Amino acid sequence: MTEILAGTNLKSLGERKVGKVRDVYIQPDKLILVTTDRHSSFDRIIAHIPWKGQVLNQISAYWFEQTKDIVRNHVLSVPDPNVTVAKKCQLIPVEAVVRGYLTGITDTAIWTRYEKRQREFGGVKLPHGMSKNEKLPEPIFDPTTKEEGHDRALTPNEMIAEGNITKERFEELKKAALKLFKRGQEKAASRGLILVDTKYEFGMDDDTLVLIDEIHTPDSSRYWKLGSYDERMKAGQEPEYFDKEFLRLWFRENCDPYKDGKLPDAPQELVGELSRRYIEMYETITGAKFQRGETPIEVRIAKNLEKY
Repeated sequence: MTEILAGTNLKSLGERKVGKVRDVYIQPDKLILVTTDRHSSFDRIIAHIPWKGQVLNQISAYWFEQTKDIVRNHVLSVPDPNVTVAKKCQLIPVEAVVRGYLTGITDTAIWTRYEKRQREFGGVKLPHGMSKNEKLPEPIFDPTTKEEGHDRALTPNEMIAEGNITKERFEELKKAALKLFKRGQEKAASRGLILVDTKYEFGMDDDTLVLIDEIHTPDSSRYWKLGSYDERMKAGQEPEYFDKEFLRLWFRENCDPYKDGKLPDAPQELVGELSRRYIEMYETITGAKFQRGETPIEVRIAKNLEKY
């Protein structure tokens, strides 16, 4: 049985805040972000996926390094495969969503809104007659609010009017997000991938804009396979993508994941397949072989974080 990191309880590191996937330890000037193997869907944890936490943390570390010339980021060190020690910043309550393709099925997705005859997104006016999954004329900055409940889609002017952000800061954030996305798309293409859309979070350190949270991971971004994209579009097929949906579908077919108090255990073969796909994503994005961290994981983490 492969070991998983379901959570941590490292009392000596400070106050712990448990998020969907991360355990965050709060210190006066820094945050210690431990990425676990928890897999969240339907607003709850549905499974634990071996090595997922390490994959997410190390993909973010890779991209933070690849983009640090564009905008400062919060990384102070990566002392463990599952851990990032980060500068404590003041959160900007804007989720910086950038979209490169006309796709998606949720209410806030650009394709859903396009089908409802919306044509202007983030200051870019789209022509009539575009197809689902088509490349946009240019990447679109399509932010939402960042809130405790559900994020809301507001226009930039509404965000500024509500006091979420100043006009000057909004323009700075938009410029940084579009540059990050351009770099992401270029690097992804060199690995045979399309970076379809993503979201960034930013904070402030004194008066400096800082990229925080995560960047271009399979959880925050959509990736398609570049090689088959044109052919599949011509055939009217969906692009090839790294699909995590099969686990969600299993839960929807075998229980009511929104209402049932206790969920059934996810089948081991599905958990194993999802773990394999996360590792494949790491290797494709970074071009490096995935090296599994030493186990037991929590013992290793505690040892690597002794100085904190």
